[in-house]
Amino acid sequence: MPANRAASPESRACWITAPGRAEIRLATVGEPGPDEVVVRALHSSISRGTELLVYRGQVPPSEFDRMRAPFQEGDFPVPVKYGYASVGVVEQGPAALLDRHVFCLHPHQTRYRVPANAVHVLPEGVPPARAVLAANMETAVNALWDASPRVGDRIAVVGGGVVGLLVAWLAARMPGCEIELVDTHAPRRTVVERLGADFASPPDARPDADLVIHASGNPDGLALALGLAAFEATVLEMSWYGQQPVTLRLGEAFHARRLVLKSSQVGQVAAAQRARWSHRRRLTLALELLREPVLDSLVTDSAPFDELPQVLARLARGAPDVLCHRIDYA
Repeated sequence: MPANRAASPESRACWITAPGRAEIRLATVGEPGPDEVVVRALHSSISRGTELLVYRGQVPPSEFDRMRAPFQEGDFPVPVKYGYASVGVVEQGPAALLDRHVFCLHPHQTRYRVPANAVHVLPEGVPPARAVLAANMETAVNALWDASPRVGDRIAVVGGGVVGLLVAWLAARMPGCEIELVDTHAPRRTVVERLGADFASPPDARPDADLVIHASGNPDGLALALGLAAFEATVLEMSWYGQQPVTLRLGEAFHARRLVLKSSQVGQVAAAQRARWSHRRRLTLALELLREPVLDSLVTDSAPFDELPQVLARLARGAPDVLCHRIDYA
């Protein structure tokens, strides 16, 4: 039976109202049913990839249905309530969840009501402020399942955003593997080395990698990734470009080196694991992996919820020094 603890009826949510514009609106929560919870948000985070494409209005019409986030309201292109990295505390719901810190794939909103099975209790040792990385970690886990690295591989990760850094951190924990993260932003070196990988700018990147994972979101990065791959190596493409066209030079040595260009997307569990792993099991693993304090270095910025529209605008303009931007709720 749900606990009858009173929760504030007030709630506010962030909506994208036009390409490049967002605003805070009132939201309705309502009383939870027997199998629902009311969550009071503590933190959320902004996806520098998909969420900013949504903010800019760059979701292709062909992807309107596939790109819907859990608990999204509105329809693409706008207005939409979007986002999928919320951490909070359960204010109402089943006794076993009451007062527990949880992660939920929910848009930016101060309070919300969802099915109880949509929240994931944070493991012991994972603070709420770090748990906002869960969706990014889940994406990184799925990418490595798709990539199938082997012990001792030389792995290049092109793109030092949050997901690329998490991929590098996970890969660096494999015995014998040499991980080089390649990025155009030289100050990224400090956090890369803290995560156990080597850093290189594009002109200095080592060639002949056994596996290349591309996560820069820039077509030039994908071209570089193909150039770094060794004979019969796999290049795993994690970036999603929305409506942006991508041109690649697939002549020259692409066929002679028998390269494999493979896509990875978190919406489906990687094929190698799909028969045994559910989405819930995969996200549970992602949360468990967030116990490491070194991952706090990926959360570089924070701002209160009321400033979220301005933060989205600033990130959409660039902000290369920002990795994960956390939003804090009073």
